[in-house]
Amino acid sequence: MKKVFVNGYGSIGSRITQFIADDKDIEVVGVGKYSPDEKVADAISRGFHVYVPKAKIDSFKNYKISGALEDIISECDLVIDAAPGGMGHTNKKTLYEPKNVRAIFQGGEKIGGVESVANLIFNSRVNYEKTFNEKYVMQGSCNVTGMGRILQPLKEKYGKKIKRFDATLIRRWADLEDTKTLIKDSIEWTRKPHHNEDVKSYMGADTPLFIRAIKVPTRQMHVHLMDIRFDGPAPSTQEILDLYKNEYGIATLYTAKGTKDVRDFAETMKFNFKDTNMIHIHADVIEVQDDIVKLTYSDDQTGIVVPENHLLMQAMLFNRKREDAFKHTEELFHMAEKKKLLEEHFTKK
Repeated sequence: MKKVFVNGYGSIGSRITQFIADDKDIEVVGVGKYSPDEKVADAISRGFHVYVPKAKIDSFKNYKISGALEDIISECDLVIDAAPGGMGHTNKKTLYEPKNVRAIFQGGEKIGGVESVANLIFNSRVNYEKTFNEKYVMQGSCNVTGMGRILQPLKEKYGKKIKRFDATLIRRWADLEDTKTLIKDSIEWTRKPHHNEDVKSYMGADTPLFIRAIKVPTRQMHVHLMDIRFDGPAPSTQEILDLYKNEYGIATLYTAKGTKDVRDFAETMKFNFKDTNMIHIHADVIEVQDDIVKLTYSDDQTGIVVPENHLLMQAMLFNRKREDAFKHTEELFHMAEKKKLLEEHFTKK
């Protein structure tokens, strides 16, 4: 049995911890916390040991802390770093490298350059086996993860027939549980979004991908508007939908009115955290015009990377065959059942 520590217990860390705690092949030895807030009590109430930086232990005197995270990390086989954004490089240099411990980092950190956390971004649809002998790997962000699920099937089927991908990422302002971030009455754009280079890092530098990103005042998922230009007449709408029919973590919906509609259904079905953990292709607004397919899909921003972390953990810790890893992840996340329920509810009338 392998020992895993989740360093961070926010939106992503709390989700990862609660899912992988049911994995019979690992032991979650604890979680790391950096701020004395309600998440500390939540973790302890769920039976997890909480560890904090030595320098901050006095700040947590109102909680039953299990010790310093600097000490517990040396006992682990792998750390899943879900610390606040931007701390990954510091944690790597001060904790993981000195303790000679492998680590998974989350999207938003950097690959390459002086603040690099890893040389590789993971996407289970594209490069699962490449992570087997890596010590440090970055799990792509929600947007980057979702784009891999969409792009790779297109690349495999159509190859050089595709001239370019033009995508506009409509991003949520803050996560559902993030009550501290003020949602502004503003639409804002990102100069040189990291998503373009992040996706190309695993899809290939020659991928003809061009991304714009804007942020809108909502907490309810991301939406991607993707135009796929072909060399010659574009495939039919049905051919595109058939391409994704059996893809892991992609549901095809016809009658959803918006992202909140999908999230509300997930809540009524009692999906964990209201997450679907997947991409939702909105089939009712697909358009084919001459050489272009206009594809619209939504991306579960808090949930989509959680099963990906579990798949990456299996690759790094066990070098498990891809099909076996997906089968094991399905035992915990029930993705096939969620997909079936979503597609039945939002079926074509």
